[in-house]
Amino acid sequence: MFWQEKTLEQMTHEEWESLCDGCGKCCLHKLIDEDDQQEVIHYTDVSCRLLNTKTGFCSDYANRKRHVPDCVVITPANVYDLDYMPPSCAYRRLAEGRGLASWHPLLHDGDRGPMMAAGMSAAGLVDSEDQVTEDLELRIVTWPLNDSD
Repeated sequence: MFWQEKTLEQMTHEEWESLCDGCGKCCLHKLIDEDDQQEVIHYTDVSCRLLNTKTGFCSDYANRKRHVPDCVVITPANVYDLDYMPPSCAYRRLAEGRGLASWHPLLHDGDRGPMMAAGMSAAGLVDSEDQVTEDLELRIVTWPLNDSD
C-alpha cells in the first residue's frame, strides 16, 4: 500500500493519479460568502461542464485545462493549500494525515461500489453548469462536506 509507505511527494505519477476516487466533488461550483470573515466555502450541486453527471468522471480529464482554464490540477506541491477540497478527498485526507477512507476504491480492488454506497460520489446528484439557469446561491448543498470512514 504505497500511500502508507510514501509521502505524497515520493509517489509516482500513476500512484498519485490512482488516489483520485472519481467522486466528482472537486468539480462542483463553490461559493465563498463575502460577508463572512472566515471565508466559509459553500458547495453547490452544479458541476463543471466537463463532469459526466451520471458517472462522476471528467469527460476529458487529459485535456481539462484546455477546456476549463481555471480547473485546478491537484499536485503534491499545492495539495496542502487547497482547503476547499471536500473533506472526503483522498488527497486532502492524506495531506492531513488521515489515511484513505474505508470505502476508497484502492481498498476494494478498484471497485467504486463501496464509495457509491457510502454516498461519497456526485454521480446522479448534480446538474451541469450548461443546464442551470438559476443563481448558484439557490443551489447550495451540504452533502459534499460529508466524510465517512
